[in-house]
Amino acid sequence: MRPSCISLALAAAAALAAPGTAQPGQGGPGGRMEMLHGSGTPADVKAGTYAVEPAHTQVTFSVSHMGISPFAGTFSGASGSLTLDPNKLSATKLSVTIPVTSVQTTSDKLTEELRSADWLDAAKFPTATFVATSVTPRGPDAASIDGTLTLHGVSKPITIMASFFGTAQNPMNKKDSIGFLGRALIKRSDFGVSKYVPLVSDETVLVINAAFEKQ
Repeated sequence: MRPSCISLALAAAAALAAPGTAQPGQGGPGGRMEMLHGSGTPADVKAGTYAVEPAHTQVTFSVSHMGISPFAGTFSGASGSLTLDPNKLSATKLSVTIPVTSVQTTSDKLTEELRSADWLDAAKFPTATFVATSVTPRGPDAASIDGTLTLHGVSKPITIMASFFGTAQNPMNKKDSIGFLGRALIKRSDFGVSKYVPLVSDETVLVINAAFEKQ
């Protein structure tokens, strides 16, 4: 398992059907999953440069554990910047860095293993980065973000499918803020993280909850 984290990336405007979150009481046999919704529309986004809001930005990585169940962990503490104009998404600039030591799972032992040289080797490769190279609109509130993910000392191209979530002025600090959902699929072995493949799947799904504040 592993993080291609960043890939915070994150975002510029939006889409591979980033998975939504079910609201209490929804879903189940005969029911339907309701998605969470943010405020505003892409047209409400103010052009300019935004900084990653680390307290509300998360990267979740999921793998298949021995073909029995999915297993997930998270990365946090991201930093970076996003420059965008909702009327010119193709000119978007995005760069995000995440500390590898931020990885967390439900097992303290596994968390420490992931930080070790057997997996992510956080001591030698303390950060993962994503730098966008192009952003292509995929509809009124979605985009594909091509870029370079550097993880475990290896740089590879990946694509993040991103979708707009919301925009509003944060009532706590009065800063104009925007949020996106993102999703990407990578093979961890491409980045030299191959322990236990295929018992633990090579394919790794990254889900990104990204928050930015206008500077």
